[in-house]
Amino acid sequence: MVYAYANIIVANADSLASYREKAGDALAKHGGRVAQATPQQTILEGARDETGLGAILVFETVEGAKAWINDPALSDVHALRRGAGQSTITLMA
Repeated sequence: MVYAYANIIVANADSLASYREKAGDALAKHGGRVAQATPQQTILEGARDETGLGAILVFETVEGAKAWINDPALSDVHALRRGAGQSTITLMA
């Protein structure tokens, strides 16, 4: 298993709602799923300018995670996430 951390600073709630409708199937296509998501985060150490919606994603393989983010068939789904606000996804592998 490999993990990815996604953080979205939401600016467009409608785009985020549309993304959420499609995100599970898009992740599953490449062996991924959401392990945990929360609208509120608590920084334990250090500082960031802003936190947003945080999610831990789980993938079966690094290749699956990279396939998910680079899948041209999912470009409309990724566009919804990007349209929701500032998104950062970090692969932890």
